[in-house]
Amino acid sequence: MPLNERDRIEILMMIGVGDRMRTQQEVCRLFHEMHPDREPVSQSTVSRIERKYRELGHVRDAPRQGRPKINENVQQDVILSALENPHCTVRQVSRDLNIGKSSVSNIFKKVKCHPYRVRLIHELAEDDFDRRTEFCEYMMDHNNQNNGFIANILFSDEATFFLNGHVNRQNTRYWSQENPHWMQEYHTQHPQKVNVWAGRRNIHHI
Repeated sequence: MPLNERDRIEILMMIGVGDRMRTQQEVCRLFHEMHPDREPVSQSTVSRIERKYRELGHVRDAPRQGRPKINENVQQDVILSALENPHCTVRQVSRDLNIGKSSVSNIFKKVKCHPYRVRLIHELAEDDFDRRTEFCEYMMDHNNQNNGFIANILFSDEATFFLNGHVNRQNTRYWSQENPHWMQEYHTQHPQKVNVWAGRRNIHHI
């Protein structure tokens, strides 16, 4: 975690003045003792803070002019993160590389890397293909024998809500420059789920 202005002032107070000054090594050790849960500061950091205070009279950050440009090394790191883990999120890359989420999104957009969603498909057993063929033949035969057969069918649809942390298409992405046609089979008879079902029947009037 980078040091803020308050941390720098605290380090200056640890350095001391006059004949009661501490060495850089002592300041680093004291800072770590007071903040054991934070990353230790280096002696070079202490030296830069002391030198900045002597030269400028303060330890504030210099004002930024305009939006900082992202160098090519950072862009390559972002692209490599997506290549190594196509399922990574913008938040993860931002945290790992210590850059803004908007910068990560802009880099992905610049290289035309799109977050594709997973496509869920029904898991098919070995005999499902024969059953589908038999069903098509059954429907064709009955429709030929009775012209109103299709009108008496109840057409339905359903939405499944999984309760066990099953893959969520809204939160799962695959970063790629081309569509990977990413699919995942899922069990339609999984016990931990809630189905919402609706049906519609077209009534045939003679």
